[in-house]
Amino acid sequence: MIGIAKTANYSTLAEPAQPCVYVPLEQNYFAAMTLYVRSKGDPQQVLRPVQREIHAVAPQIAVDDARTGRKIVDQALFGAKMGVALLSVFGLLALGLASIGLYGVMAYSVNLRRREIGVRMALGAPRSSVLRLILKQGMSLVITGLLIGLVVAPAVARLLARALYGVSASDPISLAGAACVLLAVAVAACYLPARSASRLDPLVTLREG
Repeated sequence: MIGIAKTANYSTLAEPAQPCVYVPLEQNYFAAMTLYVRSKGDPQQVLRPVQREIHAVAPQIAVDDARTGRKIVDQALFGAKMGVALLSVFGLLALGLASIGLYGVMAYSVNLRRREIGVRMALGAPRSSVLRLILKQGMSLVITGLLIGLVVAPAVARLLARALYGVSASDPISLAGAACVLLAVAVAACYLPARSASRLDPLVTLREG
């Protein structure tokens, strides 16, 4: 029987489809063979009946490795999933260190500007304006870094495209989700020093200066 088959990927799930040639078993004998069975229901319920049918037709054939398609895909993605899990752990650590660093910078800046903030409040600046001032200073740095990251992220993602499966290298949902998480953490890290600055007593601050 001679025919044309669709292109397929054989080495990894993420590789581009490639043309393949199928030859008769008698011309290219290989002891290990794979039989794929398509089922309409739960594939797990089909494994044992298929094994019994094969044993009834050819008792000499040992069917010792029966797996569903889902299990095959999960095993193929095990390495990629472990890599993603490690990257997630390192990403969370980096996010935590960045938030701590941002909080430290903002707290240090507020401490240096205590006299300035005291003068502003003594001249009638409301606490809400001081809060907005400090938040604006911190978030301007965060937004600048975020914009740079959004520009660089697609280029880095293209380098890691082979490790991705079922997700585009420039997936907008992933980028938007990461940006929202970063903004939320940054707002929290900036808000605490800003709130502390807005609660300063101008009289005490001016005496200290």
